[in-house]
Amino acid sequence: MWRRVALLSPMISSSSRSLMLKQAASGLKVGESLSTDIIHPEERVSPPKEKAPFITFVLGGPGSGKGTQCEKIVETFGLQHLSAGDLLRREIAMHTDNGDMILNLIKDGKIVPSEVTVKLIQKELESSDSRKFLIDGFPRTEENRVAFERIIRADPDVVLFFDCPEEEMVKRVLNRNQGRIDDNITTMKKRLKIFNALNRPVIDYYKNKGKLYTINAVGTVDDIFQHVLPIFNSFEQLKEGSHVNPQSHLGPSLVENSS
Repeated sequence: MWRRVALLSPMISSSSRSLMLKQAASGLKVGESLSTDIIHPEERVSPPKEKAPFITFVLGGPGSGKGTQCEKIVETFGLQHLSAGDLLRREIAMHTDNGDMILNLIKDGKIVPSEVTVKLIQKELESSDSRKFLIDGFPRTEENRVAFERIIRADPDVVLFFDCPEEEMVKRVLNRNQGRIDDNITTMKKRLKIFNALNRPVIDYYKNKGKLYTINAVGTVDDIFQHVLPIFNSFEQLKEGSHVNPQSHLGPSLVENSS
């Protein structure tokens, strides 16, 4: 009998070891399966999307007072002021390849291609730490607008149009001695005619989109700015760092949302 038990012992031992190995292997597979199914939160969290910049376009003819209002908006709400004209002049002053081309176009009385202007604006938007921008005197034409949307792939949040009677704009420009050297009544009326022809389609486009705010630009600088304040006070992202009371709200009679 003991001999039979002795003979069976290696077989039992071998069988036990085999069963243990199978269980261990099975356990390993289960463990591997569980470990691969474990969700690590840090691996599933998508990186936060970069917040889109707040963009304001400011439109208005020569003598409309938009330049002064731009300064007050920037000072009050902390927007970065960009001027398409200043960017083009900077390129010329720095004698870049673009600058030489821009200067030659202007000398020949030609218009700088919209793509050139928009790419200069794009460079400023991308290199700035600010996320709030005021772009002065842009877009001047439908071609400018289309190029901006195609290249920047963004729409403005606000479009301001400083509406002022022609006679008032002519008087302002001729009295301030800050216009062009050859400014007179005839040249001013010509400039205003060109502005209206080029800018009116842009104004109408943003009016139809509900983004245009038409400002009555007659009065003192402070009076006109009171028309502007409620527009920017209505945007939450501008309240932080604002130098005015965010609760300040002026009546709708002061500003017309042309939507």
